[in-house]
Amino acid sequence: MPYSSETDRKWQQRWEASGLYRFHPERADRKLYVLEMFSYPSSSNLHVGHWYNYALSDSWARMKRMQGHEIFQPMGFDAFGLPAENYAIRTGVHPKDSTLQNIAVMEQQLRRMGGMFAWDYELATCLPEYYRWNQWLFLQLYKHGLAYRSNAPVNWCPQCNTVLANEQVDDGACERCGAQVTRKNLTQWFFRITAYAQELLDQLPALDWPEKTKKIQTNWIGRSEGAELVFGAVKDGRPLTDAAGEPVSLKVFTTRADTLMGVTYVVVAPESELCGLLTTPDHAAEVEAYREAARSASDIERMSTVREKTGVFTGSYAIHPVTGEQMPVWAADYVIAGYGTGVVMAVPAHDERDYDFAVRYNLPIRRVISSADGSPDALPFVEYGVLVDSGAYDGLASADAIEAIVADLATSGKGELKINYRLRDWLVSRQRYWGTPIPIIHCDHCGVVPVPEDQLPVELPYDVEFRPDGESPLAKCASFMETVCPVCGKPAHRDPDTLDTFVCSSWYQFRYTDPHNDQEPFGREVVDRMCPVDKYIGGAEHAAMHLLYARFVTKALRDMGYLSFDEPFRSLVHQGTILGPDGQKMSKSKGNTINPDDYITRYGSDVFRTFLAFGFAYTEGGPWSDDGVRAVAKFISRIEKLVEDTLPLRKGGTLRAAGEAEKELRFVRHHAIHSVTIDADRFQFNTSIARLMELLNAIQKYLADGGKDKAELVGAVDDLLRLLAPFAPHFTEEMWELTGRTASIFDESWPEHDPAALVRDTVEIAVQLNGAIKFRIDVPTAATQDEIREMVLGDPRMQALMTDRNVVKFIYVPGRLANVVAK
Repeated sequence: MPYSSETDRKWQQRWEASGLYRFHPERADRKLYVLEMFSYPSSSNLHVGHWYNYALSDSWARMKRMQGHEIFQPMGFDAFGLPAENYAIRTGVHPKDSTLQNIAVMEQQLRRMGGMFAWDYELATCLPEYYRWNQWLFLQLYKHGLAYRSNAPVNWCPQCNTVLANEQVDDGACERCGAQVTRKNLTQWFFRITAYAQELLDQLPALDWPEKTKKIQTNWIGRSEGAELVFGAVKDGRPLTDAAGEPVSLKVFTTRADTLMGVTYVVVAPESELCGLLTTPDHAAEVEAYREAARSASDIERMSTVREKTGVFTGSYAIHPVTGEQMPVWAADYVIAGYGTGVVMAVPAHDERDYDFAVRYNLPIRRVISSADGSPDALPFVEYGVLVDSGAYDGLASADAIEAIVADLATSGKGELKINYRLRDWLVSRQRYWGTPIPIIHCDHCGVVPVPEDQLPVELPYDVEFRPDGESPLAKCASFMETVCPVCGKPAHRDPDTLDTFVCSSWYQFRYTDPHNDQEPFGREVVDRMCPVDKYIGGAEHAAMHLLYARFVTKALRDMGYLSFDEPFRSLVHQGTILGPDGQKMSKSKGNTINPDDYITRYGSDVFRTFLAFGFAYTEGGPWSDDGVRAVAKFISRIEKLVEDTLPLRKGGTLRAAGEAEKELRFVRHHAIHSVTIDADRFQFNTSIARLMELLNAIQKYLADGGKDKAELVGAVDDLLRLLAPFAPHFTEEMWELTGRTASIFDESWPEHDPAALVRDTVEIAVQLNGAIKFRIDVPTAATQDEIREMVLGDPRMQALMTDRNVVKFIYVPGRLANVVAK
């Protein structure tokens, strides 16, 4: 019976019944932990992106199984999140109901994919037995000072009515719904990821990760070496003080302390509390209007170098730490409260942004750096150079001036060397329902009280009002909110927010190793034996979010004594994106989407999977091609016919032959083994399938030419099936059984190439005359240059070209070309 989806079902049932792919913990010394990034069950169907990720990572894992590894490849669902909540708002279907229904459908579809997934270890983050441990993690971080509550400016999506992390704002818009993001001040929970900023940087180089991803994390963490300088502040002619009457100073971080004498104004972030403190009554209306306008711009927009710079004078002045000069303090939205100190010293002569601002508002521009070598130094001059008009520092080179200025200011407590990071703490509060409840109780008598661990999980209530109004849905659920303080026993209320769903995926790789443990999130001995993940596969879009958060949580858990390693994912591969046939991103509105089920019904899952391997460079993706699918279907059919045609050769005696045809077949066979082994290991599946196509062609040619060596022929067919097995598991099981085997092809060892078979007796080289290729010739591999010269010059084709010419020089590049230089 020709290969079809019926074949798929047959072998999936056999695999399930036999437990062929069940993980054996007792063989953990040979384990290979292969993990695809969490699937989000936002819809009930697997799309082509799911297939591209899961099917081909499964192919890689299958090859590794045949190479002797004990594969641990768990599967689960990142089931909390805003899409399910928004779906509930639109349709009235409860998020729990829609999510669990989608999970059930996706489970069946993933099983029909034929993957080696360890379903005994399945997770779903929306279940209390999972998110209980999210809450446990929160409490451990809180206990160790790594979770804290703070009032801070945050990104606010007015459509989703929730806070967004900086990483969830895409070009000023919410990455989920596309609405313009605004800014507002809220009291929120944060994880102190900045405590690990340096270690997160230091351990990046050793990771087997794409260099681009490591670069993104390096830039996101953003280490800067500089100095913190302290300016005084004057408001209404008097030193600025806070509400308690304490003096207020303006701290700035700069990498260019050598330009200090060129400061002509100071800028504060408009959303900062300091801005309000600095604003004088006669400038209050203007400043407040500006602050309101600034709330509508995202951090990324505000930091854009091409965006027009705007600002407003606060009415107060900063006091220069060296000269004592008073200079105006402006509020400008190119300074952000959450970055550095939220205060910037403006040096318009030596900073392009400050220069544009000064020109627009007619502020002084004072040169204090000139070029060291007399090269052009028109303003704004932003390079290092020699100090001028800088008093005692005149004539110093920039590097020496930085050292001298900071040292002088340090004596009066107004300056110190400092390292700063662009990385901000992880904001984890969300004003939404479908997430992990934050395990905190607010008591009027005791303050903030952690939920005792023996009272976890704090479960989500089912009966909740979803209509968005800017308040967490949980805050409107009295049965959830009203509780008793575990310290004093008096009435109290729960925290109404839920955790960012990235908390769920920051440690799930560890829970997979021990998912049924109801005493702890995972046993230390188990997690140390199974982790880090050996191969992690998923999208590059998570470089500055999930991947960074998972690294932070791993290090925090290590320092708290729950595991013994530094990094969650030893090796990382990003898959590319499959586009529509028109080369555009797939979209229902464009009518260019691909439904995998249609192709699987028509061709079988292995044709679909093998095309995904062959039709694209895995890390790049590309446009879909129905012609490519049909070509792969034909390829599979040709192999099926080959196996059937060679069945009679498996009976009776064994004929051997050792002619040129046998040598050629042996060469192609072992070249395929060698190439597929290397390329598939690197996720270069397209070239792997190309080598298998070459091997099929070589086998069929050998047959057509009357090849006699039955052992070599049958061996080549068997190796073709073994090499194809990871990409077409159902089909190759069927073919393996057809040849009379009773054991699974995946119990076979991966073929190993014979290096001797790759040494050809002859090699084809190009023959050139004066650098131009004239013909090609087969020459003995072991021939000397003199022997090659004799063969080339004796060839009738060269003799015809050499009429009335003499050889000036003969050049031979072994195995590649011979060049006759003649006049």
